[in-house]
Parts: sequence; structure tokens; C-alpha cells
Amino acid sequence: MMTERAVPRIDLSRCNRCGRCVAHCPTDAVEMTAQGPVIARPDNCSYCTECEVVCPENAIRCPYEIVWGAREV
Repeated sequence: MMTERAVPRIDLSRCNRCGRCVAHCPTDAVEMTAQGPVIARPDNCSYCTECEVVCPENAIRCPYEIVWGAREV
């Protein structure tokens, strides 16, 4: 069963294919393809934002804020 997950957005038109996002991903979710990086394993992505931080071209964005807190009942 596939569930929706928040994953980083990659703008390949800005990407210089340096591979920093792949090298710094602690969960091995990002993979380099001939076209550029992709979130190949979204279930592995912990949304740590490390890929966004290391991207020199600002080609990766983590547009969602994850907030942990008590759930109202």
C-alpha cells in the first residue's frame, strides 16, 4: 500500500548534477540518474532537509514544515 509522503522537490533546470544531495542523504533516498537526482526511495526519506542544505544551486526544496505535537482529541 502506497501512502503519500512529504519529499523534497527537485528542480532539474537549476541542478548542476554535482551529486552532493546523493552523497549527503543519510537514508539513501536520493539517487543520481542521467537526467539528474531523483527521490528514488521516497519511503526511505526522513525529510531531514540535508539535501536542501547542501545543494549549491538551490535546486532542492523541502517546502513542507513537519510539526510534531500532541494530537487534539
